Amino acid sequence: MVELDLNKDTRVCISLAGRPSNLGTRFHNSLYQRLGLDFVYKAFTTDDLEGAVRGVRALGFRGCSVSMPFKTAIIPLLDGLESSAADIDAVNTVVNDDGVLTGSNTDVEAVALLLERNDLDRSSAVVLRGSGSMASAVSAAFARAGFTDVTVWARNEAAGRAIAERDGHAVTTRPDRGDLLVNVTPVGMAGPDEDALSFEPDLLRGASAVFDVVALPAETPLVRAARAAGLPVITGAEVHALQAALQFERYTGVALTREQVDEASAFSRS
Repeated sequence: MVELDLNKDTRVCISLAGRPSNLGTRFHNSLYQRLGLDFVYKAFTTDDLEGAVRGVRALGFRGCSVSMPFKTAIIPLLDGLESSAADIDAVNTVVNDDGVLTGSNTDVEAVALLLERNDLDRSSAVVLRGSGSMASAVSAAFARAGFTDVTVWARNEAAGRAIAERDGHAVTTRPDRGDLLVNVTPVGMAGPDEDALSFEPDLLRGASAVFDVVALPAETPLVRAARAAGLPVITGAEVHALQAALQFERYTGVALTREQVDEASAFSRS
């Protein structure tokens, strides 16, 4: 691994989040070191989003990862959007090209890639639980990937219906079956709901695959239950690593191998 040598030419990438974590910081910086790239990555939060974006532009920061609660609020402050962000009115990645700031959403792109890699049946009956910003990205990814039987199940019925109508999905107040169960809620996330199961055992018994978008921990109760039942699983850790890898490529121009992504993801969680 190459030693980091910060200097006047070092390019800076940052993240803006309501609750910053070290996941992205460790992921990106470990790869800069491994590949000998003159970059550094630092996580921030802010009470002045407009000022922070002016700083990105004025100081020539190369890139900016964007998390809640800034994903939609940042849009009017940018110069343009890629379709991945424009389609869902949410940005998670900003690239600065000589003062021109362009937003994209690598969550959408990462989920679509994972669906393709896992060769899931596009005719599967999908139950997508959630209605927040990440659920919106996942719903759009399923639509992009050609899934034709997706039902959104959300506690916030109005928000869930809006996502479903945008992407051509159905809505439900309580699913009775599903081939592919997708959790995009905080249920199972480290915190108050970390021991809860996001889908009832009866639904899980009738499923053929499970996708839990919770990033921490990687082994949620839903993932553990699905593995115990012998079901194929896609984890939130995979989503986080792949979306970060897509950000990395935008910032640096370097495409990562799967091995490099896996090693950086493992290091970020160690």
